[in-house]
Amino acid sequence: MGDNSKKPIANGMALIPFVVFVAIYLGSGLILQSKGVELAFYQFPAPVACFIGVIAAFVILKGTINEKFDSFIKGCGNQDIIIMCTIYLLAGAFAAVSKAMGGVDSTVNLGLTYIPANYIMVGLFVIAGFISISTGTSVGAIAAITPIAIGLADKSGLSLPLTLAAVCGGAMFGDNLSVISDTTIAATRTQGCEMRDKFKVNIFIAAPAAIITMVLLFIFGRPDTIPAMQTYDFNIIKVIPYIFVLVVALIGVNVFVVLTGGIFLSGIIGLVYGDLTVLTFSQNVFTGFTNMIEIFLLSMLTGGLAHMVTEAGGIQFLLEKIQLMIKGKKSAEFGIGALVSLTDAAVANNTVAIIINGPIAKELCHTYKVDPRRSAAILDTFSCIFQGLIPYGAQLLILTGFTKGAISPFQVIPLLWYQQLLAVSVIASMFIPFADGLIRKQPWKWDDESASA
Repeated sequence: MGDNSKKPIANGMALIPFVVFVAIYLGSGLILQSKGVELAFYQFPAPVACFIGVIAAFVILKGTINEKFDSFIKGCGNQDIIIMCTIYLLAGAFAAVSKAMGGVDSTVNLGLTYIPANYIMVGLFVIAGFISISTGTSVGAIAAITPIAIGLADKSGLSLPLTLAAVCGGAMFGDNLSVISDTTIAATRTQGCEMRDKFKVNIFIAAPAAIITMVLLFIFGRPDTIPAMQTYDFNIIKVIPYIFVLVVALIGVNVFVVLTGGIFLSGIIGLVYGDLTVLTFSQNVFTGFTNMIEIFLLSMLTGGLAHMVTEAGGIQFLLEKIQLMIKGKKSAEFGIGALVSLTDAAVANNTVAIIINGPIAKELCHTYKVDPRRSAAILDTFSCIFQGLIPYGAQLLILTGFTKGAISPFQVIPLLWYQQLLAVSVIASMFIPFADGLIRKQPWKWDDESASA
């Protein structure tokens, strides 16, 4: 997100503010976890940790206060950052309004009503995937489905750890592919590509893992007893906004139009069915905005910090060191995946990991001609793999929290087949270009930073 026309002189000291940011965020999580605090890595607000990093940048980096402030503001106001933040707000509003008018409940109940009883495990994976891809949040999908999944597992004699793993796998599948997920927004904006193009690359990486996972769940997830599947209340009309957003976004309509249309479509349905009034509709739009404030502030502050560090030579220093280990395009892709994976393992937040590594990945793309649509998919995919595997991540902690201590994350991790297969798929795609159909059809035009039609 910096100016590539003039490369600054490499300066390792310029990375210290970023190190401060990550150290505070990681350190607070480790300290709180050692004290037994629930969701320890999510207690210290990431924007505050980033702000401390910004203060460190003002203290450490060379230049006058006014020069450093101008650099910081230029980064905060970067076009990609502003677009990213605007999309976050709209995605939050769409999710909040759609949930308030009953969209999430109708979608879950629709799936549960029509799942054949002997396909419960596969059905839970599919429902979790659809909820997550529709709402853009794996945590939301897990929170909505897990209580029902636990009840079904108990009635049918299913393995509870495997049932939880199916829900988590489906949720991460949807989060990785959703066009309104904060990870997708961060990955595409930092790499400068369209969300629909990233989806078209990403789906060929994720689909094989999902299909094999469903086959395994069908084989090993058969219930001991066939439970009587009840009919749940649902309204198919309330599912339409999710389908609208997904389809229209993939067609290529501007994301601002897509999300604004989704918000008003959900609002109209809510008004017609009496779930919303004009007042509660507006309140839920605002609630959706406020739900995204943390990631909004983090993106803005990180954009400012990244610009300061870049101008001071920090990113150039890091790139020069990374390039000593990179020999070509394939190793560059693996390097991007390794960086975002290690960062996610450190901060337990896949969006934060993408935002931190996005500028580095963009520079590696330019140097080794890695297509930005592919780097966006790699960033999102590797961050989702690790976010869905680490025992201290929000997904596994919330998932196992519903069992009230009966199941630990470590009992679920070996059964997270989707995440493991996704790792195999994305690494294999670096050597066998089975996911590069769009890239071959529409090569990236490096001179004007776009895909050729």
